[in-house]
Parts: sequence; C-alpha cells; structure tokens
Amino acid sequence: MITSIHMLVYSDDAPATRAFLRDVLGFPDVEDAGTEEGWLIFGTGPSELGVHPTHSVWEGRVYDAPRHHEIAFMCDDLEATMRELEAKGATFTGGVQDQGYGLVTMLEVPGADPIMLYEPRHEVAHPLA
Repeated sequence: MITSIHMLVYSDDAPATRAFLRDVLGFPDVEDAGTEEGWLIFGTGPSELGVHPTHSVWEGRVYDAPRHHEIAFMCDDLEATMRELEAKGATFTGGVQDQGYGLVTMLEVPGADPIMLYEPRHEVAHPLA
C-alpha cells in the first residue's frame, strides 16, 4: 500500500535549499545517515495529488501544457502566510494572482526553482488521507 508521496527538488545549492526548507518554512527533518552529512529529508505535512490534462477547454478558453510534475505548497491564508515567511527572509515573485482555483504566488527557493504557494478555493482532499 502507498503510504505517502516523496517529492524531489533538484538544487544548484542543496545546502542552501535545505536550510531554507528547515529554517524559513519550518519543515521538520531527518538526516539520511546513509549519505553525506547534512542530507535532510523533510516532513511536509498533509498532501494531495491532482491530475490535470495537458489539453483542455474551460469556459471557452484553451489550456495547453507539456507533461510535467509540479510542486505547490498550500495554506489557509495566503497574505498571512506571506507575511510570516517574509519575516523569516522569504521572497516572492509575480505578486498574488487570482487563478480561479485559488490565490497564487511564487515562493523563491535558494538554489532551486520557485515553488507555487497558494490558498485553494476548491475543496481540499488532504484531510481524507
């Protein structure tokens, strides 16, 4: 039986990315003793998985995307979460956008690509697990 989801972030500066996830986002961690010192694996809390089509039409608008995977952090109050993270040194790009499914911004991650942070407007599935 599948017990959880393991996500991977590939970073040009893995120690900086790990420090950000630990110190700024506050994710609890364990150190993988079988690898180099400081190789952390993070607990990310409840999760859910959505599957989006690569091509769709919704409300007369065409949406096309290549096959890919995406990580998004969810929160209950985007503005409050942004203020909390900014106080710890986090930065955001693109401002807050209303995407219909939720309020969205991009969280800058040291050494890695930005990760979406959003306040969903849809029913969430993570309490079902």
